[in-house]
Amino acid sequence: MEHNEQADAPPFSHAPLPAEQDDGAADDWTRDDADSMAVDSYHSGALAEHAAEAVDAAPPAPSAEVVKEVQSSFQSLELKPSAGTHEDAQMVVDEEEETKRHLNVVFIGHVDAGKSTAGGQILFLSGQVDDRTIQKYEKEAKDKSRESWYMAYIMDTNEEERLKGKTVEVGRAHFETENTRFTILDAPGHKSYVPNMISGASQADIGVLVISARKGEFETGYERGGQTREHVLLAKTLGVAKLIVVINKMDEPTVQWSKERYDEIEGKMVPFLKSSGYNVKKDVQFLPISGLCGTNMKTRMDKSICSWWDGPCLFEVLDHIEVPLRDPNGPVRMPIIDKYKDMGTIVMGKLESGTIREGDSLFVMPNKSNVKVIGISLDEKKVRRAGPAENVRVKLSGIEEEDIMAGFVLSSIANHVGAFTEFNAQLQILELLDNAIFTAGYKAVLHIHSVVEECEIVDLIEEVDMKKKNEIDPKKKKPGRKPLFVKNGAVVVCRIQVNNLICIEKFSDFPQLGRFTLRTEGKTVAVGKVVDVPPIGSTKFSA
Repeated sequence: MEHNEQADAPPFSHAPLPAEQDDGAADDWTRDDADSMAVDSYHSGALAEHAAEAVDAAPPAPSAEVVKEVQSSFQSLELKPSAGTHEDAQMVVDEEEETKRHLNVVFIGHVDAGKSTAGGQILFLSGQVDDRTIQKYEKEAKDKSRESWYMAYIMDTNEEERLKGKTVEVGRAHFETENTRFTILDAPGHKSYVPNMISGASQADIGVLVISARKGEFETGYERGGQTREHVLLAKTLGVAKLIVVINKMDEPTVQWSKERYDEIEGKMVPFLKSSGYNVKKDVQFLPISGLCGTNMKTRMDKSICSWWDGPCLFEVLDHIEVPLRDPNGPVRMPIIDKYKDMGTIVMGKLESGTIREGDSLFVMPNKSNVKVIGISLDEKKVRRAGPAENVRVKLSGIEEEDIMAGFVLSSIANHVGAFTEFNAQLQILELLDNAIFTAGYKAVLHIHSVVEECEIVDLIEEVDMKKKNEIDPKKKKPGRKPLFVKNGAVVVCRIQVNNLICIEKFSDFPQLGRFTLRTEGKTVAVGKVVDVPPIGSTKFSA
C-alpha cells in the first residue's frame, strides 16, 4: 500500500518518525525522573538556606540539634507531598491512557456518497483541524470550482485525489471521543480502487457505510454494479462486525430532511444487510446526517432542523458501540501492510492478537526471520508496548526492509502462524463473470488479510446445502455430493492453491487470518473462509 505524504500535509498524516526523535522520545521517562530529582535537590537547598537565615535572624540562637529538627520537618512537609503528587499525576495519566479503548473505523460506500467529507468533518468537529486550515481548503476548492469538496480535502491530501474528486489511497487520521480513541480509515469508493478498499476494511473493527440520500445517487450505488452492495459484502467478509449506516446529504434540496426518503432507503437496505450476514437489530444502526454541514454528527440536531428524528448523533453511536474483545495474552499476530526504512526497518499493520513490547523477540513469517522489537509507535507517539486492535509501527532489528513484503505476518516464536501453499475453504459464489464456469482450474486473485496473491481452484470437494445448515467438518469421512462445477449463489468446499507461501489460519481458530475474498477482472466473485490447512510441518496436503 502506498502512502502519499506531502510536506504541508495536515497534522494527522503519517509521516515517518525522524531518527533523532526516536532516541529522544525513548528517554522521556528517564528525563522525567532526572527533572524530578533536580526539583527535589533545588527544594532541599532552598529549604536549608531558609532555615539558616531564620537561625541568624532569631535571638537567641537555637542549638544545632534544633536547626536539624527544623530542616528535617520542613523537608518532610515539603518534599514528600511534592514527590507524591508527581507520582500520582503520572499514574493518573497512565491510567487514562489504559482505560481509553482504541477502535479502527472504516468509511465505506459508493463513490461520491460523501465519505471523505464526513471524515473531514469529524476531524474538524473533534478539534484535529483548525479554522485557518479549513479556510485554506475552502479557497483551494473554490479555485478548482469544487466549492463543496473542501471538507474532503482534510482526508484527501493527495493532489491527484483533489483534482479527480476521488479517494484513491486509504486515508488515515485520528480523533478521540470521551471514552474511545479512533483511527479513521477513509476507503476509496470507486470500483477501480476496490483492492485499496479491501486493505482499509481488513484493518477495521467497525464500519460507517455512507449512503447519499440525494435523488438518484442512492439508487446508482445500490443497483447492480454499484459499490454500496460490494462494499457491504466485503466489509462483512473482512471482519467488520458492526455497521453504522449514515444517510448523508439529508440537507440536499431534493431531500430536505424528508422522513419518507430516509424510510425508503432504510427499507431497501435492511433486507440486503440481512442477506449479507448482518444481524440488523444487534449489529447495524441507521441515522441521518449532513456531512458537509456537520449536522447530527458531534451533537444531536435541533428539532427545528429535523422534527421526526429523536435518536443519537454519530459521535454518541461511535462512543458507545460494542465490539468483540481481543486477547492481549494470545499469540502475536500482526499482518504487515507496509514497510519502510528509517534508521532501521519499520513495519506497519494492525495487531490482531497478543501484545508487543520493546525488547521482544519475534518471527517474521513465512520466512521465519528472527527479529527484535526496538521501537513501537502509536498515532505518532512512542510507546513501550501495544495491545490488540492497535494500528502500530514497529521498528525491527535483524531484518532488512527488502526482505519483507506486504502480507507477511509478525508472529510469536513459540506459537507462530502457519505458512502454506494450499488450503481448503468454504466459498460462497456471488456473481461470476459472464460465461465463466466455477470448476477445477478456475483462477482468481485471493485477498486474505494483507495478502494479495494469484490462486487456482484445484479441486471441488463438496457442495453445501445451506438450507440444511450443515456445518463443514473437514475431518468427516463421508463428504457430500462432489460437483464438477457450481453456479452463482452456490456454497462449495474446495481446495485452493497459491504459488507462494502465505500466512493463514483456520477460521475457527483465528477468524482475522481465516476469511478472504476472490476477485476476477476487478470484480468480487466469491467470499469464503479457511476450513482446513495442511498438517504441521507441511505446506500442502499430501496427495
